[in-house]
Parts: sequence; structure tokens; C-alpha cells
Amino acid sequence: MADEKGTWKRFRRLSFDGKAVSKRAKQAETKTTRHARKFVLSKLGSLRSARQHIITWLLIVGVLIGAVAMQTFWYQRSYTVSVWSSGGTYAEGVKGPINTLNPLYASSDAELSASKLLFSSLYRYDASNHLGNDLATSTSISKSERSYTITLRKDVYWNDGRKLTADDVVYTVDLMKSPDARSVMYGNWNDIRVSAVNDYTVRFTLPSRYAAFPHALTFAVLPKHIVEPIPAPALRQSTFSVNPIGTGPFKTRLLQVAPDGKHKILNMLANDEYYGGKPQLSRFAIHAYDNANALTDALLSGEVNAAMGINAKPETLPETYTTKYLPSYSGVYAILNTNSGLLKDKSIRRALQIGTDTQAVRKQFGYPVPKLWLPFVNNQLSGKGIPKEPSYNKKKAAALLTKSGWRLTGSSNVRVKKKQPLQLKFVIVKDGQYEQVAKELAAQWQQLGVGVDIEEHDPRDPSQNFVQRVLQPRDYDVLLYKLVIGADPDVYAYWHSSQASRLGYNFSNYSNDLSDDALTSARARNVAELRNEKYKDFAKQWLDDIPAVGLYQPVDQYAYGKSVHPVMNFAGVPTPADRYGSILYWSAEQANVYKTP
Repeated sequence: MADEKGTWKRFRRLSFDGKAVSKRAKQAETKTTRHARKFVLSKLGSLRSARQHIITWLLIVGVLIGAVAMQTFWYQRSYTVSVWSSGGTYAEGVKGPINTLNPLYASSDAELSASKLLFSSLYRYDASNHLGNDLATSTSISKSERSYTITLRKDVYWNDGRKLTADDVVYTVDLMKSPDARSVMYGNWNDIRVSAVNDYTVRFTLPSRYAAFPHALTFAVLPKHIVEPIPAPALRQSTFSVNPIGTGPFKTRLLQVAPDGKHKILNMLANDEYYGGKPQLSRFAIHAYDNANALTDALLSGEVNAAMGINAKPETLPETYTTKYLPSYSGVYAILNTNSGLLKDKSIRRALQIGTDTQAVRKQFGYPVPKLWLPFVNNQLSGKGIPKEPSYNKKKAAALLTKSGWRLTGSSNVRVKKKQPLQLKFVIVKDGQYEQVAKELAAQWQQLGVGVDIEEHDPRDPSQNFVQRVLQPRDYDVLLYKLVIGADPDVYAYWHSSQASRLGYNFSNYSNDLSDDALTSARARNVAELRNEKYKDFAKQWLDDIPAVGLYQPVDQYAYGKSVHPVMNFAGVPTPADRYGSILYWSAEQANVYKTP
């Protein structure tokens, strides 16, 4: 304690000497200045003389650093590769409109495309266009070949978490058969009975054998627990038709009108719970446009990164786009109304057949379009005995008309017989390609002395009532039309005489007992070889009777940019919507990964 007090007293006696501090500061300043002059300022001259060497060494060091960086970059490039990976958005332009997302009413390309992505079916076409299982796991056919028993997967869930069962399949078929629902499939299922054997087994019973029946099982299955409470007449306008619940690889996020107000966009998210595996894409958007020109414009502007059904020559598109040609299992025909006053005469139909240069028709497209002269898609018939293509012979066609009494008189370019002009009513649906084709055909036929009046109709315009005013009463001599044939060569609906009715699809009113027998017999046989022979017999008779002139197999142009990678069979698809056979592997993102040694 005493020491602490002594220390405190000594501290209190300390005093501050300002003069001494000032003196020491001046001494430090003097020494510092002398040191700076000696060791810094005196050396500046040497530094100036050495700056060239310094700059040179700095450049050398910079080059070395750059070389090391480049070496590292190329080293990584040599051991890594850019691959398509998961994630990203695939924005695809498709011909619209999108008025509904309910597959019962899907009719436009955009609506049918949405159905394939949002819903599942019992069977589907894979990337090789082979019909295989989707919801189905196995199928057994009865000895009578009239009963099909199908076992379903047990790991399929609707987007709301409920399990898909056989009741959903039965309910969907009953709804397609309901006249109150007014489905686009109404009438195709009326004679077929369907029942649930148990929760995961469905049985279809047919009135007679039908070899192509499995191809009919590609319809979209609907959720009974969601749709059943909705009255059938109100289903088309229901909330479900705008925001549906499905089991497909994608699920609905939002259906919106584009900012320009001219088209709709369906935004979808990947279905993480999809039983087939999660898609690589995170999102898929369908932009629905009115026509092929609008599709092309959207592609060029970057609004979409891919488009289906554009109408542009490859040289008009930038090199950054890849263009593919996707033939569909359909045929475009000049359908001849065999009941019309003029075309009842087979000699006129024959003259139109051999007087039509189909190669010139196809050439005007500017890209490869397969020829088609049979009532089947190319390669659907096999083996020997396939009828050959009729030879084009304008002189022979003109001579045939003259021999039949149709002569050119005076200054008229149209042939006349008993004061009746050879004038045909030629009906086409509004489409850029069909207008070109119709003009080419009219020009060729006019050279034969056949007058042609082209009438264009827009099936989407309710005021024109194209179906009721034109198709059902067969109000035409010639109809330019696309017939969707599909993966199976069953063309019964288009050429059997029983379908030559107001509600049928035999638009030529074609009737021949031999053809009817071949078509009926072929669809009742499950043996492919026997069906093939029957269809060849039918094709020979069809070519001889000439209810139509085959023009070409339609091709859809598919273009896409470098930012996306579609995986599809570009050799052809049963329908345009079947291009999604490998949708799980489509990509819109890339990543660098190390190469495997």
C-alpha cells in the first residue's frame, strides 16, 4: 500500500517540457530529410534510366501470365465437353387457336399438342413411331378377337395427388360416347362397350373384329373425380377446359393472352411426379398463332425458339436455325365427287388423273415433299403387286375427253358436250399451301379444256358453316382436302360405301362392291400379311375407279434455334402432335462436363 502511494507522488511531480520536445522533433526532421536525399532522390536518375528495362520485364511477365491463362483454358476445353442438360424453357410456336385445353374438344394443332403434353393415354407412339404401352402394362385378346383386356400401371397420379384407376378410363370412354358432351370423338365409340374388371384392369368389347383397334386407344384419359360433377353440356366452357388436371409429362401453369393481344400462350411446368420420369425441360410454352406466316415471324423475332408448321424456304431463314421436314401420315387429294353431274363420267375422272402433273404440284413448295398416288401413306403396303403410279400424259388425257364427246368449239377454252360446258366447281379450305396447289391444278386442267371455278372456304369461320353447307351435302365437283390416315392403313372411313352419307367421311361418294369387300375383310384380320394383300386389292380397284387423285404426302416444316434441342423422328410421324414421343429428352440448357477417359 505504501509503494502505491509513493508511485503516485512521483507521477504527480512529472512536468511537460515543450522546448525539449520541439528540439527533438526538429532533429528528427533533419535526419529524415538527409536520409531521403541520400537513399531516394539520389537514385531517381538511376530509376529513369532503368524504366525501359522495367517496362520490358513487365511485358514479359504479362505475356507469361496470358500464356498460362490460355494454356489453362485450352487444357480445360480439351478435357470438357458441352452437353444438353436439365432446366430451361422450350418455347414452341404452333398453329392455333387455343380455345380449350380439354382433349375431348381439341381440334387445332396447338390444342392437340397441349393434350399430348398434359394427358396420358393407354397407348402412345414412341420415337420410332411404334405403338407401345403408356398407361397400359399388358394386353390380352380373346379368341374371338373381339375383347381386349388391358392392365394399367399402378404408379400414375393426377396432378392433385389422386391415383388414376380403371374408373377414369371407363368414364372417359362413356363421355366420348355421350351426345350431351359433343366430343370431337363422338360417334367413333358408340358400338364399343367398356367396363372396369377391377381398379387396374379395363375390358373393351367390340361388335366385330377390328385389327386396328389398339391404335384407337391413344385417346387422352380424363380424371373422373374432377370432371364428373360438371354437367356434360357445360363441360366445354368449364374451368377444367382452361386449367385441366392431367397425368402427362407437363402440367398447366397459366393460359394467357400474349402482350400483343394477337395470340395465346400456354405455360406449362415439368411434372416432377410423372411416372415415365422427370422431363429434362423445366418449362414448356406453346405459342398459338393463326397462320404459318405468323409462326415464321415469331421465330425470326425470337419470340419462340422453335416452330412447327412454318411456311418458308430454308434460304430465307438465318443460318442459326435448323430446318427439318416432318412428313405426317396423311395424304392430300383432289377428291372427285362421283355423284356430281359431270364426274359420274369415269372418262372425265380418268382424264383428270392422267392429265395431272403431280410432280409440278410438289415442285412449287421449294422443299422435299413425298409423292402419293395411293389411298395409303408411302410404305404402308409392302411386297410385290403394289400398284404403280399412273403416268402423266397430257395428250392422252385431252384425246380421252375428245373421244368422250367433249370438244373445244369457237374461241372458248372450255370443252362442251351437248351445249353443256365442262366446268368444275373446285372447293378448297383456306390455307396458303392449298391456294398454290389449287392454282396449279386449275392451270393444268384448263390446258385440257376443263373450266375450273375455285371457291375458298374458312372452316374456322362459323358464318360460313363449311361442314354443314359444303362437306355434308357434298356441294362440290372437286374437293382439295387432307385425309389423316394414321399409323395403321385402315382407310375404311374414307372409301367404304357405308360412309358415303351426310355424316360420313367418304367425301367422294365412292361405292364399289369389290372395294367394300377388301376394306371390310382387311380390318377384320389381325395377320399383317393377309391385311397387306387385301389392301393391295383395294388399291388396284381404287386406282381404276378414280374417286380421287393423290397429290402428295403433306410435310410440316419444323425449325429451331441453337438454344434448344428437340428429339424426334424426322422421318415422319402419325400426326404432328406425335412428335413428342421423346419429349422427356428435349433440352433448352447446356452445361460443360469433363470427358470420360
